[in-house]
Amino acid sequence: MLACLMSPGSWAGRRLAVVAMLLTALTISMGTAGAKVAYAQEGEAKPAAESTGSGETKAEEPKHQQSTLMWLIETSGMIGAFLLLISIYFVAKVIQLFMTMRPEVVAPPELVADCEDKLNKRDYNGIYQAAKASPSEYGTLVSTGLASMGGGMDEVRETIDRTGEAINVEMEKQISMLAVIGSLGPMIGLLGTLKGMIASFSVIATSDTSLKASEVAGGISEALVLTFEGVFLSVPAIYFYAVFKNKGSHLAVQVHNMAEAFLRKVHASAQRPAAAPAAAPPK
Repeated sequence: MLACLMSPGSWAGRRLAVVAMLLTALTISMGTAGAKVAYAQEGEAKPAAESTGSGETKAEEPKHQQSTLMWLIETSGMIGAFLLLISIYFVAKVIQLFMTMRPEVVAPPELVADCEDKLNKRDYNGIYQAAKASPSEYGTLVSTGLASMGGGMDEVRETIDRTGEAINVEMEKQISMLAVIGSLGPMIGLLGTLKGMIASFSVIATSDTSLKASEVAGGISEALVLTFEGVFLSVPAIYFYAVFKNKGSHLAVQVHNMAEAFLRKVHASAQRPAAAPAAAPPK
Protein backbone atom coordinates (compact mmCIF):
# COMPACT_ATOMS: atom_id res chain seq x y z
CA MET A 1 0.00 0.00 0.00
CA LEU A 2 2.90 2.33 0.79
CA ALA A 3 4.37 1.56 -2.61
CA CYS A 4 1.03 2.39 -4.15
CA LEU A 5 0.87 5.67 -2.30
CA MET A 6 4.44 6.56 -3.29
CA SER A 7 3.94 5.56 -6.88
CA PRO A 8 4.17 8.53 -9.24
CA GLY A 9 0.86 7.64 -10.87
CA SER A 10 -1.35 8.01 -7.80
CA TRP A 11 -2.63 11.39 -6.49
CA ALA A 12 -1.59 10.62 -2.89
CA GLY A 13 1.91 9.62 -4.00
CA ARG A 14 2.37 12.85 -5.87
CA ARG A 15 1.16 14.77 -2.83
CA LEU A 16 3.56 12.99 -0.47
CA ALA A 17 6.41 13.49 -2.90
CA VAL A 18 5.76 17.24 -3.07
CA VAL A 19 5.60 17.48 0.75
CA ALA A 20 8.83 15.50 1.08
CA MET A 21 10.56 17.71 -1.43
CA LEU A 22 9.37 20.87 0.37
CA LEU A 23 10.56 19.55 3.73
CA THR A 24 13.92 18.61 2.24
CA ALA A 25 14.35 22.02 0.62
CA LEU A 26 13.33 23.78 3.85
CA THR A 27 15.80 21.73 5.86
CA ILE A 28 18.62 22.40 3.40
CA SER A 29 17.85 26.16 3.33
CA MET A 30 17.76 26.40 7.14
CA GLY A 31 21.04 24.56 7.40
CA THR A 32 22.64 26.82 4.80
CA ALA A 33 21.40 30.01 6.54
CA GLY A 34 22.64 28.77 9.90
CA ALA A 35 26.02 28.04 8.43
CA LYS A 36 26.21 31.55 6.92
CA VAL A 37 25.27 33.19 10.23
CA ALA A 38 27.80 31.12 12.14
CA TYR A 39 30.49 31.97 9.60
CA ALA A 40 29.68 35.68 9.78
CA GLN A 41 29.79 35.68 13.56
CA GLU A 42 33.06 33.84 13.52
CA GLY A 43 34.54 36.32 11.06
CA GLU A 44 33.35 39.45 12.93
CA ALA A 45 33.97 38.29 16.49
CA LYS A 46 37.28 39.10 18.10
CA PRO A 47 39.18 36.47 20.06
CA ALA A 48 37.60 36.23 23.49
CA ALA A 49 40.65 34.71 25.12
CA GLU A 50 44.31 35.51 24.94
CA SER A 51 46.95 32.90 25.55
CA THR A 52 49.63 33.66 28.13
CA GLY A 53 53.11 32.22 28.48
CA SER A 54 52.08 29.74 31.19
CA GLY A 55 49.37 28.19 29.06
CA GLU A 56 46.53 29.98 30.83
CA THR A 57 44.01 32.04 28.98
CA LYS A 58 42.95 35.56 29.91
CA ALA A 59 39.56 36.88 28.91
CA GLU A 60 39.59 40.16 26.98
CA GLU A 61 37.04 42.70 28.15
CA PRO A 62 35.09 44.63 25.51
CA LYS A 63 36.22 48.24 25.13
CA HIS A 64 33.69 51.06 25.42
CA GLN A 65 34.13 53.78 22.82
CA GLN A 66 33.76 57.36 24.16
CA SER A 67 33.90 60.66 22.32
CA THR A 68 36.73 63.07 23.00
CA LEU A 69 34.33 65.80 24.14
CA MET A 70 32.65 63.58 26.72
CA TRP A 71 36.06 62.40 27.93
CA LEU A 72 37.20 66.01 28.40
CA ILE A 73 34.01 66.91 30.29
CA GLU A 74 34.29 63.93 32.62
CA THR A 75 38.02 64.43 33.15
CA SER A 76 37.70 68.17 33.89
CA GLY A 77 34.98 67.73 36.50
CA MET A 78 33.89 70.61 38.74
CA ILE A 79 37.21 72.44 38.38
CA GLY A 80 36.82 72.41 34.61
CA ALA A 81 33.25 73.72 34.95
CA PHE A 82 34.53 76.60 37.09
CA LEU A 83 37.18 77.39 34.47
CA LEU A 84 34.46 77.37 31.82
CA LEU A 85 32.43 79.96 33.77
CA ILE A 86 35.52 82.16 34.10
CA SER A 87 36.14 81.78 30.36
CA ILE A 88 32.60 82.94 29.56
CA TYR A 89 33.06 85.99 31.81
CA PHE A 90 36.44 86.68 30.17
CA VAL A 91 34.96 86.66 26.66
CA ALA A 92 32.09 88.95 27.74
CA LYS A 93 34.55 91.35 29.43
CA VAL A 94 36.76 91.55 26.35
CA ILE A 95 33.76 92.30 24.12
CA GLN A 96 32.59 95.00 26.55
CA LEU A 97 36.03 96.64 26.59
CA PHE A 98 36.21 96.59 22.80
CA MET A 99 32.84 98.37 22.70
CA THR A 100 33.60 101.02 25.35
CA MET A 101 37.29 101.82 24.81
CA ARG A 102 36.92 103.64 21.52
CA PRO A 103 37.69 107.27 20.60
CA GLU A 104 34.09 107.89 19.52
CA VAL A 105 32.86 106.70 22.93
CA VAL A 106 35.22 108.67 25.19
CA ALA A 107 34.86 111.78 23.00
CA PRO A 108 31.61 111.61 20.99
CA PRO A 109 31.96 113.56 17.71
CA GLU A 110 28.44 114.98 18.06
CA LEU A 111 29.27 116.40 21.49
CA VAL A 112 32.54 117.91 20.23
CA ALA A 113 30.73 119.50 17.28
CA ASP A 114 27.92 120.79 19.52
CA CYS A 115 30.40 122.40 21.92
CA GLU A 116 32.27 124.04 19.06
CA ASP A 117 29.03 125.39 17.62
CA LYS A 118 27.96 126.82 20.99
CA LEU A 119 31.42 128.33 21.45
CA ASN A 120 31.07 130.20 18.17
CA LYS A 121 27.80 131.59 19.52
CA ARG A 122 29.47 132.36 22.89
CA ASP A 123 26.85 130.21 24.62
CA TYR A 124 28.98 129.19 27.59
CA ASN A 125 26.07 128.04 29.69
CA GLY A 126 24.89 125.83 26.81
CA ILE A 127 28.37 124.31 26.58
CA TYR A 128 28.34 123.52 30.28
CA GLN A 129 24.85 121.96 30.16
CA ALA A 130 25.67 119.81 27.13
CA ALA A 131 28.96 118.61 28.64
CA LYS A 132 27.35 117.97 32.04
CA ALA A 133 24.60 115.84 30.48
CA SER A 134 27.06 113.66 28.55
CA PRO A 135 28.37 110.52 30.33
CA SER A 136 31.55 110.55 28.23
CA GLU A 137 35.01 111.34 29.55
CA TYR A 138 35.24 114.39 27.28
CA GLY A 139 32.02 115.80 28.72
CA THR A 140 33.27 115.22 32.27
CA LEU A 141 36.54 117.04 31.62
CA VAL A 142 34.87 119.98 29.87
CA SER A 143 32.17 120.43 32.53
CA THR A 144 34.66 120.32 35.43
CA GLY A 145 37.01 122.68 33.59
CA LEU A 146 34.22 125.18 32.92
CA ALA A 147 33.17 125.03 36.58
CA SER A 148 36.67 126.19 37.62
CA MET A 149 37.07 128.75 34.85
CA GLY A 150 36.75 131.63 37.30
CA GLY A 151 40.23 130.91 38.74
CA GLY A 152 41.96 131.23 35.40
CA MET A 153 43.64 128.69 33.15
CA ASP A 154 46.00 127.53 35.88
CA GLU A 155 43.04 126.45 37.99
CA VAL A 156 41.37 124.89 34.95
CA ARG A 157 44.53 122.91 34.10
CA GLU A 158 44.91 121.64 37.63
CA THR A 159 41.26 120.63 37.78
CA ILE A 160 41.26 118.68 34.54
CA ASP A 161 44.56 117.03 35.50
CA ARG A 162 42.94 115.65 38.65
CA THR A 163 39.86 114.63 36.71
CA GLY A 164 42.02 112.99 34.03
CA GLU A 165 43.82 110.93 36.65
CA ALA A 166 40.47 109.78 38.03
CA ILE A 167 39.35 108.80 34.52
CA ASN A 168 42.58 106.86 33.95
CA VAL A 169 42.10 105.03 37.26
CA GLU A 170 38.52 104.16 36.28
CA MET A 171 39.71 102.71 32.96
CA GLU A 172 42.36 100.64 34.72
CA LYS A 173 39.71 99.38 37.12
CA GLN A 174 37.67 98.12 34.17
CA ILE A 175 40.58 96.07 32.82
CA SER A 176 41.89 94.89 36.20
CA MET A 177 39.75 91.73 36.06
CA LEU A 178 41.73 90.59 33.03
CA ALA A 179 44.88 90.62 35.17
CA VAL A 180 43.04 88.70 37.88
CA ILE A 181 41.93 86.06 35.36
CA GLY A 182 45.46 85.87 33.93
CA SER A 183 46.91 85.06 37.33
CA LEU A 184 43.97 82.98 38.58
CA GLY A 185 43.87 80.56 35.64
CA PRO A 186 47.21 78.80 36.33
CA MET A 187 46.40 78.63 40.05
CA ILE A 188 43.12 76.82 39.34
CA GLY A 189 44.96 74.57 36.88
CA LEU A 190 47.55 73.83 39.57
CA LEU A 191 44.72 72.84 41.91
CA GLY A 192 43.54 70.37 39.29
CA THR A 193 47.10 69.10 38.88
CA LEU A 194 47.39 68.38 42.58
CA LYS A 195 43.99 66.69 42.63
CA GLY A 196 44.87 64.42 39.70
CA MET A 197 48.29 63.46 41.09
CA ILE A 198 46.81 62.72 44.51
CA ALA A 199 44.23 60.46 42.84
CA SER A 200 46.95 58.59 40.89
CA PHE A 201 49.28 58.09 43.84
CA SER A 202 46.42 57.05 46.12
CA VAL A 203 45.65 54.22 43.69
CA ILE A 204 49.29 53.15 43.82
CA ALA A 205 49.42 53.38 47.62
CA THR A 206 46.18 51.48 48.31
CA SER A 207 46.47 48.79 45.65
CA ASP A 208 47.57 45.35 46.94
CA THR A 209 47.44 43.61 43.57
CA SER A 210 48.90 44.40 40.18
CA LEU A 211 48.04 47.88 39.00
CA LYS A 212 46.05 48.65 35.88
CA ALA A 213 47.44 51.37 33.68
CA SER A 214 43.98 52.92 33.23
CA GLU A 215 43.58 53.46 36.98
CA VAL A 216 46.83 55.42 37.25
CA ALA A 217 46.50 57.19 33.89
CA GLY A 218 43.08 58.61 34.83
CA GLY A 219 44.50 60.87 37.53
CA ILE A 220 47.49 61.87 35.42
CA SER A 221 45.27 62.79 32.47
CA GLU A 222 43.05 64.84 34.80
CA ALA A 223 46.10 66.73 36.07
CA LEU A 224 47.39 67.47 32.59
CA VAL A 225 44.00 68.47 31.17
CA LEU A 226 43.23 70.91 33.98
CA THR A 227 46.71 72.40 33.79
CA PHE A 228 46.27 72.91 30.06
CA GLU A 229 42.85 74.54 30.53
CA GLY A 230 44.19 76.94 33.18
CA VAL A 231 47.14 78.03 31.02
CA PHE A 232 44.91 78.22 27.94
CA LEU A 233 42.72 80.73 29.81
CA SER A 234 45.53 82.82 31.32
CA VAL A 235 47.55 83.43 28.14
CA PRO A 236 44.87 85.45 26.24
CA ALA A 237 43.83 87.18 29.49
CA ILE A 238 47.37 88.51 30.04
CA TYR A 239 47.62 89.52 26.38
CA PHE A 240 44.34 91.46 26.36
CA TYR A 241 45.21 93.07 29.68
CA ALA A 242 48.35 94.57 28.12
CA VAL A 243 46.40 95.61 25.00
CA PHE A 244 43.63 97.39 26.88
CA LYS A 245 46.02 98.96 29.40
CA ASN A 246 47.96 100.63 26.60
CA LYS A 247 44.77 101.55 24.78
CA GLY A 248 43.22 103.06 27.93
CA SER A 249 46.30 105.15 28.64
CA HIS A 250 46.35 106.42 25.06
CA LEU A 251 42.65 107.32 25.14
CA ALA A 252 42.99 109.08 28.51
CA VAL A 253 45.83 111.28 27.20
CA GLN A 254 43.99 111.95 23.94
CA VAL A 255 40.73 113.06 25.57
CA HIS A 256 42.66 115.12 28.14
CA ASN A 257 44.46 117.04 25.39
CA MET A 258 41.22 117.58 23.46
CA ALA A 259 39.43 118.95 26.52
CA GLU A 260 42.35 121.18 27.48
CA ALA A 261 42.59 122.62 23.96
CA PHE A 262 38.86 123.33 23.91
CA LEU A 263 38.93 124.99 27.33
CA ARG A 264 41.79 127.20 26.19
CA LYS A 265 39.62 128.38 23.31
CA VAL A 266 36.75 129.01 25.73
CA HIS A 267 39.01 131.04 27.99
CA ALA A 268 40.36 133.05 25.07
CA SER A 269 36.84 133.65 23.76
CA ALA A 270 35.66 134.81 27.17
CA GLN A 271 38.58 137.28 27.40
CA ARG A 272 37.69 138.94 24.10
CA PRO A 273 35.03 141.63 24.28
CA ALA A 274 31.80 140.92 22.53
CA ALA A 275 31.50 142.37 19.08
CA ALA A 276 29.54 145.61 19.04
CA PRO A 277 26.25 145.47 17.15
CA ALA A 278 26.38 146.95 13.70
CA ALA A 279 25.21 150.58 13.55
CA ALA A 280 21.94 151.24 11.82
CA PRO A 281 22.31 152.83 8.38
CA PRO A 282 21.51 156.56 8.28
CA LYS A 283 18.07 157.47 7.05
